[in-house]
Amino acid sequence: MSFTNSYCSRDSARALRHGLLGALMAIGVAAPQMVWAERDHHGRDHGMFMMGNPDKVARKVDHMLEHLDATDAQRTQVKQIVQAAAADLKTQRAAGKALHERAMELFTQASVDESAVETLRQQMVQQMDQSSRRITQAMLEVSRALTTEQRAKLAEQMKRRHEKRQRHWHD
Repeated sequence: MSFTNSYCSRDSARALRHGLLGALMAIGVAAPQMVWAERDHHGRDHGMFMMGNPDKVARKVDHMLEHLDATDAQRTQVKQIVQAAAADLKTQRAAGKALHERAMELFTQASVDESAVETLRQQMVQQMDQSSRRITQAMLEVSRALTTEQRAKLAEQMKRRHEKRQRHWHD
């Protein structure tokens, strides 16, 4: 028994599929940006610093390493890793924005081309995967630059920051 035949007309089933696909596309484009570039109600960036402005990365890295007793060599190495990742991710964000604009074009046409939407969806997934891989690569490189103790301190620091942010947003 097909969804179309058992529950609604063919046209309303198509409209429902298009609406759901549109919602999924919007979530697929917006969710990574919300996760990685979270901003508070004052517009301050509290997200993943690798997704921020590459010019501000050095300051954010210094802040991150402040309580880890990092050596000058570690600071330099981590800054280079994160600045390179930020530059790569800035390019990838631009590509993601272009895909989002293409989605808006496709879904505002008189007739939505399902094949083109599916192709675009696959491109979006591929783009998100590239960003995820680049972030993971940078995190692995940073982990190699830090000692086990520094990584443990950093994890605890991040946990406290996350908990503080959660309390702020849920109070």
